[in-house]
Amino acid sequence: MMKEKNGKIIVEIKAVSNLTDAHTAQTLHYLAATKQKVALFINFGSKSLEHRRLML
Repeated sequence: MMKEKNGKIIVEIKAVSNLTDAHTAQTLHYLAATKQKVALFINFGSKSLEHRRLML
């Protein structure tokens, strides 16, 4: 597991039926804009919980 120096991550929470590449791109842009390395992408809108770990 990767440990961040500053201990911060971005958590992107969605409630959509289907995740798209646009949702992933938006989170990657947040990472780039904030100069963070790790984001958790969580979707509560599908039949079961979806999650992704995104890294720059």
